[in-house]
Amino acid sequence: MTAPLKEDEAAARRSKILLAARWCFLSFGFAKTSFEDIAKRANLSRTLLYRIFKDKEDIFKAVFVDWLVSRHPAAKQAATAPGSPYERLLNVCRLMVLDPWAEMVGAPMGREFFDACERIDPVIDAQHRQVLLQCVSAILGDEASAEVFLLALDGLLADEPTTEVLEQRTRILAARFVPPPQEKGKRK
Repeated sequence: MTAPLKEDEAAARRSKILLAARWCFLSFGFAKTSFEDIAKRANLSRTLLYRIFKDKEDIFKAVFVDWLVSRHPAAKQAATAPGSPYERLLNVCRLMVLDPWAEMVGAPMGREFFDACERIDPVIDAQHRQVLLQCVSAILGDEASAEVFLLALDGLLADEPTTEVLEQRTRILAARFVPPPQEKGKRK
């Protein structure tokens, strides 16, 4: 019998599994990813994987929480941090949309990732969207404007742009809602 893992070893193993699972889900999609795929990618036995996660949905939820929901505290902090509303809005967008998009856009099944989360765990998906709405509302000053901003932001993803194009579009969109800070020495 093996000795139980120390807390930091267990956390490292879980992190390794979630990273491997995220790669599999982004590469193969939810339906075509198996526990065997995840176990191989993480260099673990499938049996060990089943000791940690009860099924594929359980591991998918854990991936979503680890990858995206873990960004919530940083996004809330960015929404209220010093700086112009424009800079804060861009920082929230970067944390909650642009950085995850950068990893998803090049993956064969990246687009399916959010769709699968909506199906598998609508509560986590709603929580993620609610935090994003709260952050943007805190910057723009009202929820109605934040909802319009987020609908427009969703629309920017429709044609699956490159990360650079999405960043440029997000800057343009943000400037329509809050003016960017003026550069020193520049006059209108």
